[in-house]
Amino acid sequence: MKRRGVLLRGGMLFSVLAVICMLSVTTVIAADVIKVGCCLTLTGKYSKAGKFFKEGYQMAIDEVNAKGGIYLKKLGKKMKVNLILYDDKSDPTTAVNLSEHLITVDKVDVMLGSYSTSQVNAQSVVPEKYRVPYINGGGASSFIYHRGFKWIFGTLASISELSYTEMTLLKELIDQGRLPKPCKIALSWENNAHGKDFEAGVKKGMKEHPGYFKLVLDEPFQKNTKNYAPLLIKVKSANADVYLSDCHFPQFSAQHKQYSEMGLYHKFVSYGARGPESNARKSMGEAVDYLVAAQWWTPLLPYPQSKTFAKMYKERYKVNITEWYPALAYETARVLFKAIEIAGSLDKKAIRDALENMEFKPSLVAGQILKFDKKTHQATYPYVIVQNMPGGKIIAVYPKNAATGKIVCPMPKK
Repeated sequence: MKRRGVLLRGGMLFSVLAVICMLSVTTVIAADVIKVGCCLTLTGKYSKAGKFFKEGYQMAIDEVNAKGGIYLKKLGKKMKVNLILYDDKSDPTTAVNLSEHLITVDKVDVMLGSYSTSQVNAQSVVPEKYRVPYINGGGASSFIYHRGFKWIFGTLASISELSYTEMTLLKELIDQGRLPKPCKIALSWENNAHGKDFEAGVKKGMKEHPGYFKLVLDEPFQKNTKNYAPLLIKVKSANADVYLSDCHFPQFSAQHKQYSEMGLYHKFVSYGARGPESNARKSMGEAVDYLVAAQWWTPLLPYPQSKTFAKMYKERYKVNITEWYPALAYETARVLFKAIEIAGSLDKKAIRDALENMEFKPSLVAGQILKFDKKTHQATYPYVIVQNMPGGKIIAVYPKNAATGKIVCPMPKK
């Protein structure tokens, strides 16, 4: 009996040790994974963009994991990336709550951001509070980056830079005699931080080129507007040469349909970054021909890395990519992974510092270099401007070193 008791006690001891070993192995396995937290607009009004962002993030994750993970020099080993993803339902409050959960419950090491200025603006407060490195490719409003935050980074160049780039192109068209001098501009914009950035870029271009432009309409509109007739009547009455409007895709779609139905015409029309989307072609057809858009990325860029990404995307998802969303998501994740590699560990401050001093190249974006303003942490790089052509074709028209065709201006009357 005594021997049996010893055996039993020994067996129990063995069992306890086995459990301890199993727990230790589990801890080791968990420690060998880099936990990346993310909540995305997978449902709700921004679900289309959210789907693209999920695809781009996953491409970057699969790419680095296929190589065994990210090498952390200070730990002397590679660690794979594990994405913890939630649906924020295109709701800012949900994005905040899920971000809190990712950091306090899931204990993520770093975070990838959601899509849209409203979502990013809301959720970025949380990683800033907990000092967790956070990088997004979905929020371009400069307001996000002028709050004195230290842990928030954005890979989208600003909306003010977008409209300023379009003004630079308009000046060239005036110099070429393709638009009159002064060129009369009718401007409308969403009455929020995004729209005010767009307005600021237009006014910056006017100030830098006196005598070139005359602003004949400067009109804000509410983001939830359905009936654009009152605005467009003002646009028509302004008798402008150029119409510039800052819109997210749902607003662009509604506004331009009504613009076309009312028979409006301008020599040059742009809705900021909107127009080349495949959904625009499907819903409006020839009405989007000759629209001009400034983009953070386009598959038309001549860089080898850009062509490679477009090819990988088609092979994986069986469709040609025309939108910029998955490319910027992919690039955002790659920049984060590079920062982790440079940090050589999962030390959050070291990763933050690596992001702040990042000069990522060759990048997919125009100019092939992605880096952040040291004060605001918003990316700085040039835009590429594209134009829709008949038959579903899109050409890059600006800058010259990225152009695949010549801009049609003035637009043909229909």
